[in-house]
Amino acid sequence: MMRTIALIPARYDSSRLPGKPLKTIGGKPMIQQVVERVQRARGLDAVYVATDDDRIREAVEKFGGQVVMTPAEAESGTDRIAAAANTLNLSDDTLIVNVQGDQPLIHPGSIEAVVAPFYEEETPDFAMTTLSFKIVNEAEITSPKDVKVVCDYYGNALYFSRATIPHGRDYWDHDSFKHLGVYAYTKAFVDQFNELPASRLENIEKLEQLRALEYGYRIRVIESQWDSPEVDVPGDIELMNSLMQAGH
Repeated sequence: MMRTIALIPARYDSSRLPGKPLKTIGGKPMIQQVVERVQRARGLDAVYVATDDDRIREAVEKFGGQVVMTPAEAESGTDRIAAAANTLNLSDDTLIVNVQGDQPLIHPGSIEAVVAPFYEEETPDFAMTTLSFKIVNEAEITSPKDVKVVCDYYGNALYFSRATIPHGRDYWDHDSFKHLGVYAYTKAFVDQFNELPASRLENIEKLEQLRALEYGYRIRVIESQWDSPEVDVPGDIELMNSLMQAGH
């Protein structure tokens, strides 16, 4: 049985919402909400916050969470994941779950769902897994903030886009799915991915997962029963508080 470690990258210097991980949601720092929800997922051997900021480290240690410090020059979430995995001296076959630190409503069941294919298939034909959620709020279909995903018949990603995909030319009677920023992959793949130059499509859409597709790696997409909206702007904090009060 491979070890499964959850890593939660958390950055203080968000351009749209500075200090985002420490914003109070549901009476706690947002990063605490994320950690506590991830910790409730079954099958995890450990949960770490990966950060380069002492303010975040102190907040996590205050509520009893585990922290791994990463270099300030880590540019992307995957850079931070790779640095954290190396600092923790994880073996190549360790399964890493990458959960964004701005998803305070992440459901433990979503964590369990994203790792399940690695245990269900003896020889996985995919390099990584991620999550989707059937869009119920029609505004998200056209919003560039909400990334959409389309898959093949086997559940592998064909493309991720900020645009509306698939786009009905003559009529609209199909479901649309948005991408939830949770990933699972082995430590060996993280290292391999990080050695690849940023791809053309990745740079156009500003979506790191397109690098994997453009270099020919399969991404298995699992439909989650639970939405996991991200906090990007100040107004999202009020929304998260309302959703928590409603029982999400």
